[in-house]
Amino acid sequence: MLHYIVSENHSSLLALAGIIFAFAATVFATAKLADMLPKDGGREFAHDGKLSAGKPRGAGIIFVLAFSVAAFLFAPMKAEMAIYLILTIICMMTGFLDDSSKMPWGEYKKGFLDLCVAALVAMTFLKYNPNTIELALFHVELTIPPVLFAILIVILVWGSVNVTNCSDGVDGLSGTLTIITIMTIYVIAQMLDKGQDFSFLILLFAVCILGYLWYNATPSRLMMGDAGSRAMGLFISIAILKTGSPVLYIPVALVLILDGGLGLVKVALLRFLKIRILKNTRTPLHDHVRKVWGWSNTQTVFRFAIIQIILSVAVIYGIQV
Repeated sequence: MLHYIVSENHSSLLALAGIIFAFAATVFATAKLADMLPKDGGREFAHDGKLSAGKPRGAGIIFVLAFSVAAFLFAPMKAEMAIYLILTIICMMTGFLDDSSKMPWGEYKKGFLDLCVAALVAMTFLKYNPNTIELALFHVELTIPPVLFAILIVILVWGSVNVTNCSDGVDGLSGTLTIITIMTIYVIAQMLDKGQDFSFLILLFAVCILGYLWYNATPSRLMMGDAGSRAMGLFISIAILKTGSPVLYIPVALVLILDGGLGLVKVALLRFLKIRILKNTRTPLHDHVRKVWGWSNTQTVFRFAIIQIILSVAVIYGIQV
């Protein structure tokens, strides 16, 4: 009994040390390395996009690497978790190379790379986890054929990476929404007693984003770029998969989905089917509320965050009932 208590205390102290290390490493590394990052040229079509010109871009490389180091040092590391970390780094690096490039990478090139990462996530997940899901709000469990499940995972991962990427455009917005989403997923994982091997990684990732947000609140000193937003989208999709209830991605990330996803749907329908929708709505939605409704950057971040928190609380209560 005494040995058990000592082991538990040791694990708690190690976890605390890991969380402190992750936050401190992100803050100090960002302070020291920010000026070495590529500089933003200003986004031509974004509302107030020119104001970002000259700021360091691609800070995602800092907080993702800080997270990875903290995870390898302090988290229980199994093969599955190691693969997810490597894929997160790969996703971050594809974004960072785009951030650093003088000529932005084309949509199809980035989409294909995201597809490759999504396929690797699907193969890894199905190797180490059963092909069943739970509809947690209805307490129903379903078994899905592995091939169909793999296709659905690819869609989930690819979609999560891209909607999160598209939501990055206001100081602190995508980072704040990502923290709310993954912390909701953390609570859900505890309630369902699923994905416990991944739970500590969620905490480490959240505090690393907080370390980045230390410098990103309006007026921001630097921006995460695709290096951060794409890695966050990937991490969200893996986290929700590990709960065994991937359908919950829709409510726990709904603001990200609507903010970043509506633009993707709008462009895809126009480009491939010549269908024009949302003619009077600017996308991403964070541009619409600032340009058309006159919200400030701070109001946009707070109000989007409040909406997602309300949705998250409703989901958590719904699972409990």
